[in-house]
Amino acid sequence: MKKRIFSGIKPSGDLHIGNYIGAIRNWIPLQDEYESIFCVVDMHAITVPQDPELLKKRTIEIAKIYLASGIDPKKCSIFIQSHVGEHAELAWILNTITKVPELEKMTQFKDKTQKGGRESAGVGLFDYPVLMAADILIYDTELVPVGEDQVQHVELARDLAKRFNHKFGDTFVVPQAKLKQELMRIKGLDNPDKKMSKSDDSDKGSIGLLDDIESARNKIMKAVTDSGSEIIYTDEKPAIKNLINIYSTLGNISPKEIETMYQGKGYGDFKKGLADVVAEFLTDFQKKYNAISDEEVLAILREGAEKVRLIARKKLDEVKEKVGFVL
Repeated sequence: MKKRIFSGIKPSGDLHIGNYIGAIRNWIPLQDEYESIFCVVDMHAITVPQDPELLKKRTIEIAKIYLASGIDPKKCSIFIQSHVGEHAELAWILNTITKVPELEKMTQFKDKTQKGGRESAGVGLFDYPVLMAADILIYDTELVPVGEDQVQHVELARDLAKRFNHKFGDTFVVPQAKLKQELMRIKGLDNPDKKMSKSDDSDKGSIGLLDDIESARNKIMKAVTDSGSEIIYTDEKPAIKNLINIYSTLGNISPKEIETMYQGKGYGDFKKGLADVVAEFLTDFQKKYNAISDEEVLAILREGAEKVRLIARKKLDEVKEKVGFVL
């Protein structure tokens, strides 16, 4: 039996090459090694205000991006979170064994309430990690492929699984975070000190997977650099290191080879080469994306929901019986 993995992305902004390099690209080989469940987590998206029509549009876009990236519905399950109501039902039950201080210490909640403060935050945003725990536990997920910023949420899922098992008997698999050691965290083109983000007010720091090709080229050419002019892969040059990471991944070439290619050349030549690599990648990616119709992706999402609902319903019924609900 293959181990089961679960992961998902929020339809709360335009996906960029950082999402592809840091997450989606790494899911491709997992399909063959694990029983894979990939979700568009739209219920998580509404924990902050969303335009309803834009939310619908982005939900379909993300599913198409999964497919264009190489996520194969014949090998895994792809679905929309809100199509499987068992996630929300389990989240409510898990709320009853979650402690308020556990949620108060979540760094993501602290980060998202920096601007408006805790008083302006909704309960959904505060409770976000419990819904994420439900996403994971409802499928007896064994491994959760995440970046470092999500490990804290997986730890809560582990704690809740253990707590429920201790109180009601063995029920949930205790999941583990699957951190890819060489996982690259792509930084902003305008600020190498923070990660590339789909929620930034300005789009200058990110290259969307659906960006116009010339717009993407221009963003690369305007990307910030470090002092000096040498193309060296080192922590002492965070801006250049970030650009080399993008070049290396999308161009399928090692950082060392890139250093050799641009030895004796300046930032202008390097950026032009990187812009060509990004343009080639986006052109190929968008060709695959545009070949997928809305009807096709909706059929895949509905089929995926039907498949995983069988797993989710069985687990939820087990949970309900153990807590004393009448079935």
